[in-house]
Amino acid sequence: MKSGFVAIIGRPNVGKSTLLNRLIGEKVVIMSDKPQTTRNSIKCILTEKDFQIVFLDTPGIHKPKNKLGEYMVKAAYGTLEEVDAVLFMTECDKKMGPGDEYILESLKEVETPVILVINKVDQLSKEALAERMTLYQEWADTYHLDEVIPISAKEGENVDRLLQVVLSHLEEGPQYFPDDMITEQPERVIIAELIREKILKNTYDEVPHGIAVEVDQVKERDNGVVYVQATIYCEKKSHKHIIIGNNGQMLKKVGSEARMDVQALLGAPVFLDLWVKVNEDWRNKSKSLNQFGYVSES
Repeated sequence: MKSGFVAIIGRPNVGKSTLLNRLIGEKVVIMSDKPQTTRNSIKCILTEKDFQIVFLDTPGIHKPKNKLGEYMVKAAYGTLEEVDAVLFMTECDKKMGPGDEYILESLKEVETPVILVINKVDQLSKEALAERMTLYQEWADTYHLDEVIPISAKEGENVDRLLQVVLSHLEEGPQYFPDDMITEQPERVIIAELIREKILKNTYDEVPHGIAVEVDQVKERDNGVVYVQATIYCEKKSHKHIIIGNNGQMLKKVGSEARMDVQALLGAPVFLDLWVKVNEDWRNKSKSLNQFGYVSES
């Protein structure tokens, strides 16, 4: 049995969560085309008969603009001290920029093997990809990265090859989690994230970053339906109106889409009861960050 911990880092929106869901084979972490979707480091567990890999999905590394941002970047870098390998993801349809250089400079201090993962290869022609790969190999040589692996997390292209490379960096070890466990996230946290994902999908760009979701109650009723009550917190009254929508249409849409995912998660019919409240500037309030699980109480 081989086992170990592997961190996935990179700029926001390069496809880290898409890759993890592909590897695990189930939807474990939420996905969105908006940056900074992932806010916490999330452990996702892949178990086969001869290995167990614990992947840590991290928030996208960016220049923080508030206390929440500072927490997210700290969470991302904090994982590098406790893993056996690091996957540094970037996307081949965009040139490496200052954000990538910033991360690579930080990785110079890391003794852990670093694999450069080039995502979204399905977006380029073979000729363009070959040209771009030459540049990435130069980066890998300059920063002493162990390997360069091109993939498409969305299509699954070359993901098996990436998995084999990861395994080559792991040693024999114990099985840390049960066979059927795919994440250590509590059920309520996953439900809250599924609801937040639908808000990210359906609302304007300025709204999602100021959204937090807290699950207040999960209770199975006598008829077998699971009652879930959750509160959506936003930073402005104008955002509350956007989330609710005209005649409540946006909230109904978010609730309907989220309910389908929550039902799949729980394996039972769900009645999802959503409320919306304003908590002004919560991303800069330590008490609110603690309440929503983004800062340790210690």
